[in-house]
Amino acid sequence: MTDWKTRTKLVHEGTRRSQYGEMAEAIFLTQGFAYESAESAEARFIKAGEDEFIYARYGNPTTRMFEERIAALEGTEDAFATASGMAAVNGALTSMLRAGDHVVSSRALFGSCLYILEEVLTRYGVKVTFVDGADLDQWRAAVVPGTKAVFFESMSNPTLELVDIRSVSEIAHAVGAVVIVDNVFATPIFSRAVEQGADVVVYSTTKHIDGQGRALGGVVCGTKEWIRKVLEPYMKHTGGSMSPFTAWMHLNGMATLDLRCRAMADSALKVAGALEGDARVSKVIYPGLASHPQHDLAMAQMGTGGTLVTFEVAGGKDTAFRFMNALEIAKISNNLGDAKTIATHPATTTHQRLPQEQKDKLGITPGLIRLSVGLEDADDLIADLRQALATA
Repeated sequence: MTDWKTRTKLVHEGTRRSQYGEMAEAIFLTQGFAYESAESAEARFIKAGEDEFIYARYGNPTTRMFEERIAALEGTEDAFATASGMAAVNGALTSMLRAGDHVVSSRALFGSCLYILEEVLTRYGVKVTFVDGADLDQWRAAVVPGTKAVFFESMSNPTLELVDIRSVSEIAHAVGAVVIVDNVFATPIFSRAVEQGADVVVYSTTKHIDGQGRALGGVVCGTKEWIRKVLEPYMKHTGGSMSPFTAWMHLNGMATLDLRCRAMADSALKVAGALEGDARVSKVIYPGLASHPQHDLAMAQMGTGGTLVTFEVAGGKDTAFRFMNALEIAKISNNLGDAKTIATHPATTTHQRLPQEQKDKLGITPGLIRLSVGLEDADDLIADLRQALATA
């Protein structure tokens, strides 16, 4: 069968069973593999078969299960699991670029993604042009013949600005550029990035896929040709592969991924609506609200507003800190996509290294708070937010 629905894929896709017929996915904690003979070792190093492995840095049965499951979910031919989300971003970009190449990227990015584009790639002679991701005219002006790749977050961190995947992909493909999308905020459940034109999709699996705040991980999804001939040689030789234990945890987390993401998104919409009606909140950013300037695009691209709500409190950093310190259910952290609701102050944590001028341009104000909505009861979360606002 090849027409399984999402929840079935999340439970069964890519399963490998040993001779013991175990029901749960097995974890293969081994760094190497034994060969029947010297001749078979030689043959495997020349070309490993579909279910043959050489070294854990190159591949592992447990990791391969995870890669096949996420690729089936994302709708790509293949995937490569990495040690972290940033290993995935760095690998996707660096593996295909060399000195003199040109990349166009949206400006609204996570701080570490900006570091790779501004500091790492340019250090090695790659030319990078930044644009406002929502402005298609800027994309049209920046993407020129010879542009090798475009990169963007489909929904930006932390101000939840969307990039029109279909339109930007058409602009990029017109000059032969590869479209690389960091799709963390969209989640693999709500994503239709490949269908909308993306060539390569990157996730920090640390977020919704793990969903329990347990392990760092990442994954790059794309065609078999690109994953195995462009990305894999770079990743296996530079050491950015995912550990089998992490892959095993992710496999277990994926069984409930669809249920968790939909429950979180439902709660996020309720929370955003409650905050929008609160006079103590000066601004609410949530693509699922009709007030969001890209609401129609969010509904067309994802069918939901997602699991994160960003809002601004009047009074700047002092008020924001008092509010966060008064929270009883939501926890202060810098992760997202967790079963527990998390409040983050981007200006002093995730985006702290950005110059103030850049923060201002991206809308990262001292009073801005990013809320990753978890699996708690939405009414309890709203009550917690309201009492914290009253305290602040």
